[in-house]
This record gives sequence, structure tokens and C-alpha cells, in this order.
Amino acid sequence: MTDDNHEPSYLQVNGQTIPVDPEGYLRHLEDWNDAVAEQLAQEEGITLSEAHWEVLQVLRQFYQQFEMSPAMRPLIKAISAQLGSDKGKSIYLMSLFPGSPAKLASKIAGLPKPTNCL
Repeated sequence: MTDDNHEPSYLQVNGQTIPVDPEGYLRHLEDWNDAVAEQLAQEEGITLSEAHWEVLQVLRQFYQQFEMSPAMRPLIKAISAQLGSDKGKSIYLMSLFPGSPAKLASKIAGLPKPTNCL
């Protein structure tokens, strides 16, 4: 499905050129910072609020612990555990990250695409 023969893609953030894959995910985790997150979100039509940042922090902690981006179920479980069951609901996550919250939030958090997300 994804054609990896594309020209390399880049994100321009504060004068830095940051390589991304053809789907817009960072190629190097260490390139991520708040400004990069803002730019990635903007490209997806999202303005990051405090609620978004909470989810991004949980995602990055999950990745540090398990060395993988969570799919939707583990993401909901992690959000529930850290932010409360009112926020650990797919409807809540869909309101913040429309479409596929696990994929979109992982992208903005500078993490790889969850492996079992289409």
C-alpha cells in the first residue's frame, strides 16, 4: 500500500529540517519536541490543547515502557489508568484525534505508527 520509493519527506520546524516517512511519521524519535508536535498537529488540522498534551504524554510514557506505540485498546487502558476512566474512552479520544486516534496521536507524539493499525 505505502510506496517507499517516494522522495524523502521533511518537516520544517523553526529552521530545522526533520525527516519523516511517506505517511508523515518521524524517522527519528529524538527529533521530537513540543514545536515538532505542534507542526505535526497543524498539518493534521489539529490545534493542540491541554487535553491533547495529556494524551501525548501518556503515549510517550507507554512507548518508553513498552518500546511500541499502543493500538486503540492498550491506549484506552493507559489513558484510563493515568487520566481517569472519563478520558479513557474511544469517544473522548476520537474528539481529540479524529479518525484513528491511536495512529494520529502516535504520529503527533513523534512515535512510530502502531503496528496493528491499518
